[in-house]
Amino acid sequence: MIDHTGLTVGDVATSKRFYRAALGPLGYALIMEWEQYAGFGVPPKPDFWIGQGKPNVPPIHVAFRAQKRKEVDAFYKAAMAAGGRDNGPPGLRPHYHENYYGAFVLDPDGHNIEVVCHTPE
Repeated sequence: MIDHTGLTVGDVATSKRFYRAALGPLGYALIMEWEQYAGFGVPPKPDFWIGQGKPNVPPIHVAFRAQKRKEVDAFYKAAMAAGGRDNGPPGLRPHYHENYYGAFVLDPDGHNIEVVCHTPE
């Protein structure tokens, strides 16, 4: 089981705004920050961290799990409104499995952020 993960971003302030909006539909919030780091998660524990620095090359792919397909749709809409770039709109990806419903957005640094639901609803 993974406890937490993170990635390096070029501008923490810009990325904090993006991730607050994009991950909000999943119940994520900015829980902890200090210096040039910010931790997001479903309260009370951060499990996704961003840190100031030279963005990872190549960009990182991080996938978050949604309980319902409507959360995938809400993530995509919020992420795009917050400045994300489309990398695959919400929809079924049956080549993964019959109920794989996901959306992909590139964050401000080009990291591929996915939200996926594995159930039929």
